[in-house]
Amino acid sequence: MNQLSLFGCLSLILSSMSSVAASDNTTSVNQPHHTLSQTLHDDARQRDIPVTLYFPTGKMCQVSSPCKVAIFGAGYGIPSTDYSFLAQTVNSHNMLMVAITHELPTDPPLSREQPFLTTRMENWQRGADTTLFVRKKLTAQYPEFNFDALTLMGHSNGGDIAALLASQQHSFIETVITYDHRRVPLPRTKNIQILSVRASDYPADDNVLPSKTEQQQFGSCVVTIADARHNDMADHGPKWLTKAMSQLTAGFLNKQSCQTLTRNSLRLEHS
Repeated sequence: MNQLSLFGCLSLILSSMSSVAASDNTTSVNQPHHTLSQTLHDDARQRDIPVTLYFPTGKMCQVSSPCKVAIFGAGYGIPSTDYSFLAQTVNSHNMLMVAITHELPTDPPLSREQPFLTTRMENWQRGADTTLFVRKKLTAQYPEFNFDALTLMGHSNGGDIAALLASQQHSFIETVITYDHRRVPLPRTKNIQILSVRASDYPADDNVLPSKTEQQQFGSCVVTIADARHNDMADHGPKWLTKAMSQLTAGFLNKQSCQTLTRNSLRLEHS
């Protein structure tokens, strides 16, 4: 090998090493909707926790300038990966979305007996504990993302888990977005930005949602989508509904007022 060829090979090797080193604390994903599935293990509870990470696109996330994070919980019996439209919405706001599979085959079934605030508390607290573990674990794995200004999201039972965890006064919870959760009261606080997107076919239990007066007092927001069905609020639902949910989520993340979100929801076309 002549001297010129040797120099060229050496340059190529050094260039590759520099690229690898630069990627250690940086996430830059140019492909749309890049995902990563992994299983975390909680030694203390001897519990496997499947998660799917949806990475933001088109933005460099660095330790010195970390991107925000949303942790999502699915409705009971619905795969955690069946909310890709919400992942795309979250990703478009330069945020990582982590979807947790809360229910495992070995878990007891969700209770059908009243009062749910008692009979389902084991499920919700287990989900809250799982969310805390996932946050701690991924904070160490992904320092280029900010888990200290967290958005909690969830549909139905996943929203109940989010509401319970938000009521337990953790300083790292910045925002809560629920989609037709019906059992656990949302916290009444000015310290957390809260949106609850409602379907139209089932009412929430008493005291779950803030009243109009409480919404004004604490700055929370409740918006109902006309003709929306609780069980359709996932990828398998009608396109007009997933579009409406995405638009309301995006508007809230863009700091639109509750009045604007409500007005926009009335203009949504069912097609």
